[in-house]
Amino acid sequence: MAETIEAPAIVEQAKELLDPAKGGELLEKGMDLLMQYGMKALAAIAIFIIGRMVAKWVQRLITRMMKKTDVDPMIIGFTSSIAYIAMLAFVVVAALGQLGIQTTSFIAILGAAGLAVGLALQGSLANFAAGFLMIIFRPFKLGDVIEAAGVTGKVDAIHIFTTTLKTPDNKTIIIPNGKLSSDNIINYSTQETRRVDLTVGVSYDADLKEVRRVLEDIISKEERVLKDPEHLVAVGELADNSVNFVVRLWVNSGDYWGVTFDMNETIKTRMDEAGIGIPYPQRDIHLYQHNVE
Repeated sequence: MAETIEAPAIVEQAKELLDPAKGGELLEKGMDLLMQYGMKALAAIAIFIIGRMVAKWVQRLITRMMKKTDVDPMIIGFTSSIAYIAMLAFVVVAALGQLGIQTTSFIAILGAAGLAVGLALQGSLANFAAGFLMIIFRPFKLGDVIEAAGVTGKVDAIHIFTTTLKTPDNKTIIIPNGKLSSDNIINYSTQETRRVDLTVGVSYDADLKEVRRVLEDIISKEERVLKDPEHLVAVGELADNSVNFVVRLWVNSGDYWGVTFDMNETIKTRMDEAGIGIPYPQRDIHLYQHNVE
């Protein structure tokens, strides 16, 4: 049978709760708790607000200092963002510690979560690390023409995870930084001058002295060819179907393709005018007839 409470007992309990002495005691305990934890909460909020302001101030300070040294804008933005995030993380941990939360356990949880995320995103992290290293060591910069990862193009943008190239026919190629940093990088824009290498094949019946004279005359009339370093015209190979002359010219990097195309056309025209043949590949075919009885 369920226990019942008499009406007089309920009345007595209500009187005890409404007793001013006991009510004051409860209010006093509540005020003590409010003062104890309320002050901690206010201190934690103050730490977070002030810490965030300090982190933003440090970010702006780093940006101003790096701008004075003419650092690449991309490096400035990346460095200032990393500094702000690191300081903000420190501020959050300090605020949680003020609230009485065991930050060591919290940091351990974050570390475990970071490890799990790192294993899941190891490819992206590799690209991030490669992008960071490229920003620091700068094997190329915006506007450079490079050959890497099997493609050639002008560097259009360098991001943390990818690098964007623009090809001569106006195609956009996006390359992961991890792949870019693990391959050979040929930078065509770092040097002021480049060498144009041409191979000119002439017939075995041609007068080699006359061929050399024509080539030297073509080079002397090309104003974009530099005098220093000196050019080279030499017999490079006695090939199967032709005598191959090697022509090496030094030009400014910006004139490389123009000189290459113009020299090829001019050499063909001048060889035709001089009656010097540029042979096609030839094969001698001998037919043997056998009488079959």
